[in-house]
Amino acid sequence: MQQGFIIMISTWVLAIVMLVAFVNGARNEDVIQRCANIQTSSSVVPLGSPVTATCVIRDDCLLVIGQAVHIEWRLGEQFIPSSPVDSESGRASEVVIPSFNHTRAFLTCCFQASPVQVVGGVEIRAGYPPEPPQNLSCQTNLTTPNTLTCSWDPGQQETHLLTKDSKENYTYKLPAGVHQYTIPRSDFVLFSEMEIYVEAVNELGEATSAPIILEPVSATKFDPPKILKVEAVPKRYGCLKLSWSLSQHQAWMHDYCLNLELRFKTADSSQWSEKPILVSWVKPTRPVDQCRLLHGTQYFAQIRVRYQQSPWSEWSSSQSGVTLESAPTGRLDSWTKLSGDHTHKQVNVHLFWKASKQFRSNSQNLSYIVSLQKLPGEKGKVCSTMGNHCTFQLPRKAKKVYLSAVNTAGKSSPTEVRIYIPKAHKAISDITAVPCNDRALLVQWKNLDISSLTGYVVAWRPLLKTDLSLTQFEIAERNKSSLIITGSFEPYKPYGISVYPRFKDGIGLPQTVTAYSRQKAPSMVPKIRIKKTWHSHIELTWDEIPLDQRNGIIQSYKVFSWYDKGPINVVNADPEERRVVLKDLKTMCLYEALMMVSTFGGSLNGSTVHFEIEPFDAVTAVMIVTVSGVGLSLLIIFIVMTCFSNHKRLKGHFWPIVPDPANSSIKKWTSESSEVWKINQCKIKWLQATSPVKDTRPAWDNDEPNPIYLSHLSFLDLPMKLSKQEDDLWLNSAEDTSDLGESICGSPFIPEYSGSNSNSVPYATVIFSGPCSSPPPKEPHVYLRSESTQPLLESEESFSPKCYQNMATDGIPREQCFFGPCHDFLAAEGADPVTLWDDFPFLRALAMNDTQND
Repeated sequence: MQQGFIIMISTWVLAIVMLVAFVNGARNEDVIQRCANIQTSSSVVPLGSPVTATCVIRDDCLLVIGQAVHIEWRLGEQFIPSSPVDSESGRASEVVIPSFNHTRAFLTCCFQASPVQVVGGVEIRAGYPPEPPQNLSCQTNLTTPNTLTCSWDPGQQETHLLTKDSKENYTYKLPAGVHQYTIPRSDFVLFSEMEIYVEAVNELGEATSAPIILEPVSATKFDPPKILKVEAVPKRYGCLKLSWSLSQHQAWMHDYCLNLELRFKTADSSQWSEKPILVSWVKPTRPVDQCRLLHGTQYFAQIRVRYQQSPWSEWSSSQSGVTLESAPTGRLDSWTKLSGDHTHKQVNVHLFWKASKQFRSNSQNLSYIVSLQKLPGEKGKVCSTMGNHCTFQLPRKAKKVYLSAVNTAGKSSPTEVRIYIPKAHKAISDITAVPCNDRALLVQWKNLDISSLTGYVVAWRPLLKTDLSLTQFEIAERNKSSLIITGSFEPYKPYGISVYPRFKDGIGLPQTVTAYSRQKAPSMVPKIRIKKTWHSHIELTWDEIPLDQRNGIIQSYKVFSWYDKGPINVVNADPEERRVVLKDLKTMCLYEALMMVSTFGGSLNGSTVHFEIEPFDAVTAVMIVTVSGVGLSLLIIFIVMTCFSNHKRLKGHFWPIVPDPANSSIKKWTSESSEVWKINQCKIKWLQATSPVKDTRPAWDNDEPNPIYLSHLSFLDLPMKLSKQEDDLWLNSAEDTSDLGESICGSPFIPEYSGSNSNSVPYATVIFSGPCSSPPPKEPHVYLRSESTQPLLESEESFSPKCYQNMATDGIPREQCFFGPCHDFLAAEGADPVTLWDDFPFLRALAMNDTQND
């Protein structure tokens, strides 16, 4: 059955003729109607078309009896020129308007008098013919009562003409400005086709829309359906079963096949699946299975329905369900950070991880195990947690650990994590971080050396929180120099972002920057403090703004200062120093100063401080100059007295006496005086020599010319036999023997000598292998060079003790070398031992005295 519905829109014109006359200030409509007749070509014309009008004054008009008449025309308030028309009475006029550009205006005929009197008028309206209606559509409503509502667009052009509608049969006339109509249920059949079109009519023409043919039920927009239950499908991983129904008003269609769309999202996601899943020709009584979902994951589901090509219903309310669990699969991305004492092997490992793109937890309850063994067990386990990080102390000799994910269905394959000592190698520089939006930051850096790089680790965390679980990281490839990091960044909160270079055998030194996703002016301005003032200068300082009140990166501190009727001086301060010096200030003027702190998001002014520069006191200046002069004079006097003083102890502190071995010798002594030095168990003699001095000394023997004196001679008894351990201990500490003799006894030769208070410098150590009174030993004596840090001769090098040859023998055993390496010394074959004594006159004298004693 086919029915036709015509909706017509007509435009009507209301013509208003208005004649106004004023006689002695009184209005009389009967007189006005009898005075003039006005005729026009049309009272409704197309906009911009010409208009012609004629005005004829009646002979019986009382206003013009016995008077000459001159007629004028006015369009609104505007005068329009006209021309007279030949008539019997001569009281007619015609006007032509070439282009009528008003949508509505009054054209009036007037007498030229004082005041001007209107004798007739007419309203002229202009517009456009209607356009055909566009985008006709209809929609059926299956709620009680059932209706069919159609709507359309009237066209882009305004006709400027009013409309009036009426209804005849299945034709519906609508009021002006209405562009939709609801057809009652009695005028259509749900499962029968209908032809519907719209016709627009006004006084200038009519237009008809393109017709549409539809079945009312196929134009139905259903109410949102209802999900009854979402549950896992037994023994089918990654599948959910949805039971659903139509709304109560449309439940009678439960036996009809409908089209269904589903969409899902995981519990931790805010975005629904981009493309809904279409299920065609399904009845509401039949549940729907959906597979290819993640295992052990909670999903939220929504559905919508339609009949054939009808509009989709709105999405239903959400219902959740969980798929069956299975063991975790895939690997974990990890990153390690070491702390502690690497030299003593007491290393703390901070291990962070996250799911890679291939990782699937396959469970809602997931935990992680860090183990020293590839197969995790209680024996090798070092950490177990449900978080995303773990801190543990690395056992000795351990170079790697294994990370596994575990749920009730099983555990994942272990991810090997190698532990490397950080490398002191800098491979990146110039790191920056700028916000892309409130949820993303762009991190950029420069590569210094990528030859040995394997990639980068970009890690970030909120600086106002210490919880390590808030640390996040991303891994970038070696050829990257930038990365966009995303997350729930809080505005006005600082985040520390570090970029670590990764090598095959470790992680290098990071570069760190502070970043904000959004900035604003600081929450507070520190108080300015006066640190010091001098002359026309003043130094101002302030404390650092707390991190939680900065609200951004501090860009500048500006200090504004001024005095009454003076200019404003602005000084920029270094954000790191937090100090400024105001210069060239006037004395006896009260200054005011305030500070402005700026970030990229705004600025904030602080409170005002007042200060005054006191005049510089002339008396104080004289005192400062006087004190400085006195101090300088005392310093000069002290230096001069020190340089020219004859006080030996004072000069010794500044110019110590350095011994000269070339001018040293052994003084002979008589047998009587030597009795005090005969000690049966003497094993070691320490010998010290001093440089020759020109001071007066007591004469011992006048027959020796140019006497050279010993400062003192010391003896020490040691046991005959030493154990190997004691002997090694002695050998290892032999280089500390340069002052042993000085600590044992004083010199018997020089009366004024007093032990360690002497200014002597150790020269050599002589070691004997037998008692002092015993016959000459078969083993040669050992002469050891002193370990003094002062050079004994100008040609010698300091800090380089050498092994010296025993001049009394042809060779020296390697075991008798106590000072310095002996392996480089090779005795010259065939050399005359006597000639070698010339380089060591002091030792030659000692050898000669030993021979005489023997």
